[in-house]
Amino acid sequence: MTPVIELDNLSIQFGGRPILDHLNGAIKGRAIGLLGPNGAGKTTLIHVLLGFHAPSSGTARIFGRDIKTDAKQIRSQIGFMPERDSFIANMTCVHFVRLMAELSGLPSEAALERAHEALFYVGLGEARYRQLGSYSLGMKQLAKLAQAIVHGPKLIILDEPTNGLDPPARTRMIELIRDIRDSGQAHIMLSSHLLHDVEECCEEILILKQGRIAAHHDLEAERKANRKFIELETRGDQAAFTEAVEKLGCECAVTSKQRMKLILDEQVEIRDLYQIAHQNELQIRGLNFKRDSLEDIFLKAME
Repeated sequence: MTPVIELDNLSIQFGGRPILDHLNGAIKGRAIGLLGPNGAGKTTLIHVLLGFHAPSSGTARIFGRDIKTDAKQIRSQIGFMPERDSFIANMTCVHFVRLMAELSGLPSEAALERAHEALFYVGLGEARYRQLGSYSLGMKQLAKLAQAIVHGPKLIILDEPTNGLDPPARTRMIELIRDIRDSGQAHIMLSSHLLHDVEECCEEILILKQGRIAAHHDLEAERKANRKFIELETRGDQAAFTEAVEKLGCECAVTSKQRMKLILDEQVEIRDLYQIAHQNELQIRGLNFKRDSLEDIFLKAME
């Protein structure tokens, strides 16, 4: 399968200072989270992928197309929701989204039809004839999402899509992003400083630090790999239970009289633990799967 984005020794400098420093990697997930502290190079990477800045050295490919030689074809396949507003204040929303669709290559009539569809999809159907200058912050964010998806792109880049939103508006935006992801019609790259948003939406994460890749994780694979690491809360004879579990090839560490941690062997299932507990007259009062949270991964990358 062709990766969504390939970074091939990608570097960029401004004023002789490296902003992106020899980035390498292949990103394949349906929803990609782009993380990093302020100044890490997230926005610059997005702008390079969009063709706003030319690489100083190296290159990148999107769906196999080189950003240096196939910029026009790449732009037709990408939708971009910028962090900062870029509206014409006295233009109605439907005409703005139509204009964006036409700039993305759609004929005028098709662009208007798709603009209506996109605005109803994001929930602005009733307000589509209002001027953008009269919109609230939440409505402006939805309008930016509508113009990013109106031409049916294969990759949608979202830069801080929940920035400044109140809880109901944020929930609505996350639901829309997940709906787009689950439809399978487009890949998503989500840049955000809110780890919770990324964890809710993304399957793969790329963490930048000082212009370099600090971490690249497949969250889905890690969740599956960590499925066998569990914590138990027990009542009864831990010694006999621990001995029986270790005979099955599991690693076991008793942390207190009532708690223990286990790493299960591939052949051992949860039901086996309950059977061994019953045989040794031990009660399992609590069982939790443990895995690194996105916050844990991020903090490790920053160390």
